[in-house]
Amino acid sequence: MPASRLRTALRPALPAVVLLFLAVATQAGAPQRALDFLDFGAGVLALVALTGTVLWGLAATDRLLLHSGHRLVAQAVHRGTGVAGLGFLALHIGVKVARARTSGTAAAVPLADDGRPLLIGLGTLAGYLFLAAAVTGAVRGAFTSRRGSRWWRMLHMGAYVAWCAALVHGLKSGRPAAGWVTAGYVLCVAGVAAVLVLRLRAPRRAAGPGAGPPGAGAGTSRVAARSARHTHGARS
Repeated sequence: MPASRLRTALRPALPAVVLLFLAVATQAGAPQRALDFLDFGAGVLALVALTGTVLWGLAATDRLLLHSGHRLVAQAVHRGTGVAGLGFLALHIGVKVARARTSGTAAAVPLADDGRPLLIGLGTLAGYLFLAAAVTGAVRGAFTSRRGSRWWRMLHMGAYVAWCAALVHGLKSGRPAAGWVTAGYVLCVAGVAAVLVLRLRAPRRAAGPGAGPPGAGAGTSRVAARSARHTHGARS
């Protein structure tokens, strides 16, 4: 039998196989186990993805080691991990509300949880700040003016505050963290701290030991340009 006819004959059997697989998985308790995992794992996955977003966002600003093409790739990864992080965050919130770990009001309004208002409120605040950073990043073209650029930078850098709040929320708001979770959080902190230190040191390395304070080169260039114009005018 030709391969095309074989595929045509087997195509109606595919939905039946999928349904059989789902029935066996449900009977074995797979959905319940998946919910149990997501109950405590979706938040960790969200934090890891959003940590990657912070790391790649910092990497995308590097001009010493990365060329323009590399920075474009870093920006693409930055956006991709951001979307994944927000997806895991939405899943985390949905599972917690569905399992009555917190209320829908507490998930939407900071400090509204009855039992742990501060810790749950930190998670709610982090979610809003991450969302604000994602939205402003998606519509960056709307902040082209000097004043708009300042607002964009301020709103986008709120992701650092959100990340710190998410760390405290993740470690303290639920059950005692397992060893692998704590290790993951420590690696997240170490990774962001290392990249941030390199990012802050980059302008100094670029300037060199005798370059003077920032902006001195630009000022010298402007003075040289004015002198050249005056000299040209005097000769003519």
